[in-house]
Parts: sequence; C-alpha cells; structure tokens
Amino acid sequence: MNITLLVQFLALIDEMKSRDEIVQEFERVLDRYGFDYYGVVRQPKPNENPLSLLLAGRWPDGWPQIYIKKKYVIIDPTIRFLGHAQRGFRWRETLVAFRSDPHRKRMERMMVEARGHGLYDGYIFPVHGRRGLLGNLTLGGRVVDLSPVEMSLFDGIAKKVFWRLLELTDPAVLAEMVSSVDVQMTRREMEALNYLADGMTSNEISRILEISNHTVDWYMNGIQEKLRAKNRHHAVALSFRLGLIS
Repeated sequence: MNITLLVQFLALIDEMKSRDEIVQEFERVLDRYGFDYYGVVRQPKPNENPLSLLLAGRWPDGWPQIYIKKKYVIIDPTIRFLGHAQRGFRWRETLVAFRSDPHRKRMERMMVEARGHGLYDGYIFPVHGRRGLLGNLTLGGRVVDLSPVEMSLFDGIAKKVFWRLLELTDPAVLAEMVSSVDVQMTRREMEALNYLADGMTSNEISRILEISNHTVDWYMNGIQEKLRAKNRHHAVALSFRLGLIS
C-alpha cells in the first residue's frame, strides 16, 4: 500500500502548481512511512550554512544550530559518503566506510548527539546533474526499514522533489544549474585532459602523444583558460562537473 502511495506521488508531482502543495503532499507521504524529519537541500560547500540552501524540511528543535555551530558538515559521515554515492543509502552504513578515518571519534560523537535529538536513523538520496552532486533528500527520525523497491522509488522522488522545488523557489539558480556547457576543446586538448584526469604528468602525456613537454604545457594552459580554472587540479574538477570527462 505504501509503495502505491510513492508511485502515485511520483505520477502527480508534475501537476502540482505550488511549493506549498508539493511540501504538503510530500509530508503526507513521509508521515505514512513514519519519518519524523526530512530535508531537501542543495549541496553545501564546507564554509556554507546548509540552512541557507534548504528548499524544504523539518528538523528537531535546536539540532540545525548545533550542527552548524560545531561544523559537523565537515566531518558528517553521511555527507562525506554522499560524495561517492550514486543512489540512496542508510545513515548507519556510512560509519563502516570511515572506520580508519582520523575523525572517526568525532563522527561517532555527532551520531550520538543526533540520536539525542531524535535522529535515530535515516536515509540520504543524492541528486546529480551535469555538474556533479547538486543536492540531496534526507529522511530521518525513528527507525524505518525500506525495501529495495522503496529505496528506488525514493531515489526517483528525491530528484523530482528537488527539481520541482528549485523551479518554483529559485528559477535563477535552476537556470544556472541546467545551463548548456559551452566549452570548445580541440581533439588534442581533450586527449591531454583525459590523461591529466588519469593522474599523468606532463612527461607521461608527452610520451603517449609523442609531443614535447612544452607543447603539453601549452595545451594545459589553453584548457585552464577555457575553463577559467586556477590550476590543473581545478581544471580536472571543473571538467568532471561539466561532463567533459567521466
């Protein structure tokens, strides 16, 4: 029955005309599933306040302030795991991935403090776009067990809700996110860029392409200029975000 509810919501969300209508219907679905808290948020950078990027949500009293004050966004295992995830996952799965991390103890303290605020368990569903990870849907509170089918449906709902809320609340940001990639690279520049993304040095690239180091550097300077990148590492990061390389 709950699966039917998810399918119906997915089918109807495009017909909803306002942010309030979407939020109201979405919260009705979450209430049926037993989720106490949620957030639909654009992906924050380490120095950004996640609350300023919140498209919709409800959290335990005081928890967002604690999260920001203690800068948990920097070490939050769910957020760090999110950067590598292609689909939704459960909060409790993330600590295993960071068992050798130097911030492990602080991660555990954060999780304990979260449980003290009623966030016992939950899920995160990433939202990707041409420029990489753009945001996520977080669900939490009481322990709720989702089946693989429900996980897949919530993955779809995360994307639908994110884009619809962005469209209705901040169309300028939406336009920026979906803007076309207008970077014209030559064949040689694309070859050099792909080898650079594989971690090769100028010497290694020059041997493979059978050109001089000077020519490789000339290509790299052209790539950085076209991407407006600060350095080679930045050029690779921008290229992944823009879908120039994968």
